Amino acid sequence: MTVRTIIYLNDDRLRQKAKKVTRFTPGLKKLGQDMLETMRHHQGVGLAGPQIGVMQRILVAEIPESKGEAEEPHPQSGQSYILVNPEIVKISTERAEGQEGCLSIPRMQGLVERPQWVEVKAQNVTGKKFKLKVNGYLARIFLHEIDHLNGVLFIDHIKEPEKLWQVPPESESTDEAVETAGRQASAG
Repeated sequence: MTVRTIIYLNDDRLRQKAKKVTRFTPGLKKLGQDMLETMRHHQGVGLAGPQIGVMQRILVAEIPESKGEAEEPHPQSGQSYILVNPEIVKISTERAEGQEGCLSIPRMQGLVERPQWVEVKAQNVTGKKFKLKVNGYLARIFLHEIDHLNGVLFIDHIKEPEKLWQVPPESESTDEAVETAGRQASAG
């Protein structure tokens, strides 16, 4: 597996819509594994193809085993997901505000309101179709990453300036800030 280079906010590819995957080759499986490795290396919880300059509809997500001693483990902790050509089938009418960051926008965090659950249909790296319904933190990750596939960033959802903030450089090193942003629900 290879750790890929993450692209940042000033790269126009983050604002482009990714193309549907039509060829399910061994290279696609390797891409999915590389994306998981890249996400873990940067201590993120999700990553979309455009974030590494791959303009294909593929995303990965994973909730770490433990988010901290005070929190109970998430039911899907430790399970990794690779979704190819994901599409939203249904979303919850109930919404919740939660903190997000993004590996492509280091040192920025904000409060984003999203549906509490989402049902998606997708394919795996061999082309097999499946549906998946996820809620809470994992739903937030999936929605954040699907946004990336459509050229939308978490900051686009924030309309009130006080709900977006920069992690001060004096309180953390750049690497720690990027790691914090990745852990805060982002992924990508």
